[in-house]
Amino acid sequence: MKFSDYPFNADIKFNLEKLGFKKPTDIQYKSIPPILRGEDVLAIAQTGTGKTAAFAIPIIHKIHQDKASKRTDFIKCIVMVPTHELALQVNEVFEKIAQKTRVKTLCIFGGVEQTEQIKSLYKGVDIVIATPGRMFDLQHQGVLDLTRIEILVLDEADHMLDVGFIKDIRDMQRFLPKKRQTLFFSATIDEKIKKLAYSLVSNAIRIQISPKDPVSKNVQHAVAFIEMDDKRFFLERIINTHKDKKMLVFVRTKVRAERVAKAMERADIDTLTMHSDKVHQERINVLEQFKQGKTKVLIATDINARGIDIPNVDMVINYDLPDEAENYVHRVGRTGRGTKKGQAISFCSKEEQATLKKIETFLHQPVTILDLEKEDYMETISFSKETMANENLKDLLKEVEMFEQSKKKKKK
Repeated sequence: MKFSDYPFNADIKFNLEKLGFKKPTDIQYKSIPPILRGEDVLAIAQTGTGKTAAFAIPIIHKIHQDKASKRTDFIKCIVMVPTHELALQVNEVFEKIAQKTRVKTLCIFGGVEQTEQIKSLYKGVDIVIATPGRMFDLQHQGVLDLTRIEILVLDEADHMLDVGFIKDIRDMQRFLPKKRQTLFFSATIDEKIKKLAYSLVSNAIRIQISPKDPVSKNVQHAVAFIEMDDKRFFLERIINTHKDKKMLVFVRTKVRAERVAKAMERADIDTLTMHSDKVHQERINVLEQFKQGKTKVLIATDINARGIDIPNVDMVINYDLPDEAENYVHRVGRTGRGTKKGQAISFCSKEEQATLKKIETFLHQPVTILDLEKEDYMETISFSKETMANENLKDLLKEVEMFEQSKKKKKK
C-alpha cells in the first residue's frame, strides 16, 4: 500500500510526496488505521523506524477534517517528549506534514524565555509538542489548558521514565479529560513502562515491531578492542580515513566530550560538542552546523542519543561504551535510518569488557569483533599527528638541552 492510497487530505498527500514518503514503514502501516479510527495505541518499535510520522500523519489528518466541519479554539493534541532537541525535531515533522492544511502546531520547552511561547498559545494552536517541565509550568500559570485535550501522545516514553518524568505524567492525568485518545510510543517495554502505559490507555491496540536483532538491519555494527588512552588515535585515524563521512561520536560524560574535542583539535580536526552544559541556543547552532555538514564530526553524550535525529549520519563511533546496555541500540540507531545504510564502531578497553558482555546479553548475540593486528595498532599511534607533535616537541627540548650544555662547556 502506498501513501497515495490512504484517504488523507490532498495537501497532506502532496507534503508526504515532497518529503519522499512513498510507502509506509511497518510501524506506520500498523499504527495509522487504528489512530484514524480514534483508538488508543500502545506501539513498541526500534529507533529509526518512522515512529514520529506514524502518529503525526493521522493526527494532522483528523484535526484538519474536524476543523473543516466545526470551529475549534482550543488545543486538541499534546505530544510529550523527553528533551527539547526531540521536541524541535518532532515539531519539524508535524510542520512539514501540515503545510497548507488548517492545522497549527507549537513547540514549547524550557531553557528559553516563555514570553513568545505564551503569545503563540494565546493566538491559538491545535497541536502542542512539549517537554514536561515547561508544559507543567504553563499549565500551573493557567496559560495552557489541558482539560479539553482530545489526543495525548507520549513519545519516547521509556526515556521519559529514565529521566524521571513518571510522577509528572501520573499527575497530569488529573487535568486531562477521561474521554480522550492516548497514543503511547516507546522503543522498549518493561514492567514499569507496561504499568504506566496501561494506566493511561483504554482497550489499546498493541503494536510491537521487534525483530530478533534490536539493531536495525541497515546498520553494520562492530567492536574493536582499544586501550582507553589510545582511543583518540584511532578516532583520528577513522576521521581522516573517511573525511567525507558525517560522524556522530558518543562519549560517557560532558567533560570527556570536551577532552576528546581538544585531542582532535591538536590533530587538526574540527569537531562540535553536544552535552547538558550547552545552553539552548548553542545546542541549536551545533545541530544546525552538523545537519548542514559544515562540520562533519559531532561528539555527544548519552543524553542526546534519543534527541538527535539528523539525516545522513554515515557513522556512529562509540568512543566509550554506554553505561546502560539499552543505550547501545539508541546510539547506533542514529545511523542507518529509514532506508539508508549505516555503520557503527565501538571502542572497548579492558575496563569496559564487562559492559560489552551486558550489551551482547541485551542484543541476544555477540557484536562482531574487528581484529586489529599488533603492527596496525602501533602504526595508528605512531602516525597520529598528536603523537608526531609530541615527538617533535621532545626532539626540540632535547636540542635545547644539548645547546644549553654546549654553552656551559664553552664557558668552562
